[in-house]
Amino acid sequence: MRKPVVAANWKMFKTRDEALQFIYAVNDAVPSKDIIETIICAPAIHLRSLVKRQGENIRIGAQNMHYADEGAYTGEISPNMLVSTGVTYVIIGHSERRRYNNETEEDVNLKLIAAINHGLIPIVCLGETEEQFEHADTDYILREQVKTAFKGVKAKYVSKVILAYEPIWAIGTGKSAPSNLADQKCGLIRKIIGDLYSSKEAEEIRICYGGSVNPSNCYELLSKPNIDGALVGGAALDPNKFITMCNETLRALNDSKTRRKSEFIFFGDASLLHKLKLRLQHRHLSYY
Repeated sequence: MRKPVVAANWKMFKTRDEALQFIYAVNDAVPSKDIIETIICAPAIHLRSLVKRQGENIRIGAQNMHYADEGAYTGEISPNMLVSTGVTYVIIGHSERRRYNNETEEDVNLKLIAAINHGLIPIVCLGETEEQFEHADTDYILREQVKTAFKGVKAKYVSKVILAYEPIWAIGTGKSAPSNLADQKCGLIRKIIGDLYSSKEAEEIRICYGGSVNPSNCYELLSKPNIDGALVGGAALDPNKFITMCNETLRALNDSKTRRKSEFIFFGDASLLHKLKLRLQHRHLSYY
């Protein structure tokens, strides 16, 4: 079973003191790292301070990196620099980087490969604009984004990547994608991975949803079979909200396990199955 992920993207928020107050507040309040993967992606200036103070069940990630190991790239951060701070994760291809810094699909591919080569776990963002969504271009956009991002990536590294479906029209707008739609698109991304590699890689890769995730909708979203976690923006700036979302993720995981245990599969003729269906409507039942 895929381990759920809850990743906070602080964007350009929090001073050093605010960041430390947050980490102290959540360190001992989130579920075990053996059950839920809890990540805080902070501004680069805070990374080393947070790594030194991260609790047993928290891991720190960066929000961006350059694909080159070094060079004349003023203001950029290299993979080597991130590794030296002790971080484990890095967000790649966030829509705000694409929009404001003109990052291309090819840039995302180079960064993804660089992250893998340096032992970092990339969180790769995918998603369509509102115009693309309204023109029913989402499936095409996602397919092209995934294909380009994984160009040259060997199958053995696919499971080390975390994908995040973030419809751009839902980011920071308070307008989250309906859970069924989010699940459908995460399922499509999983199928695309299967087409590029195999069913093994499709089953193993974790796909999160991001876009106005909050304590109220987290459980519903993470209860869906193709959604393995959440990449959270604004709601993750508040430690209490973040703790709640981590616990809601745990609740969704536990309820999912309970549902699977209560499922029964019967093989028989149509009349028998019909009788069983009438008698056991209150149970989770599959008919074949």
